[in-house]
Amino acid sequence: MADTLKESLLDSSRRPTVVTDLQNLIDEEVAGKGGVSGTVIKTGYGAVKKIKPGIIGSAVDSLLDDFVAQLEPIFADFKANGGGSFASYLPTRGDEAADALLSVTDARAEKSSRDSIKKVYNKLRPKGKENVVEALPRLGALIDKHTA
Repeated sequence: MADTLKESLLDSSRRPTVVTDLQNLIDEEVAGKGGVSGTVIKTGYGAVKKIKPGIIGSAVDSLLDDFVAQLEPIFADFKANGGGSFASYLPTRGDEAADALLSVTDARAEKSSRDSIKKVYNKLRPKGKENVVEALPRLGALIDKHTA
């Protein structure tokens, strides 16, 4: 197992696969949403993808370094506590992990010059933390895959 997320997830030989896996995770999470809020999420996500095809992969790649930096302390604690499955550990730090990840997207959305992106992000953001917390087991499993 890698000592740091940076060593595993940001390595130039692995990064493209990590980005693809993260994009697939996002697609799966969005597809799995139900109800009225799920419809809003799916509509917003589809609108973003329609505005600029390829934007999800590009956004994941551009945000990956910041996401890794935010998750690194949680990963270090996980390793210090004996390791095991990050997929099981990450949800135990759900609020902290979600806030850390959302701080990255909040900052990026704030800096965006595209009003359409800001509008969609601001519409989806109120449920953002709940959605990120729900995705943490899958995210942890993805990290397990790339840090093994």
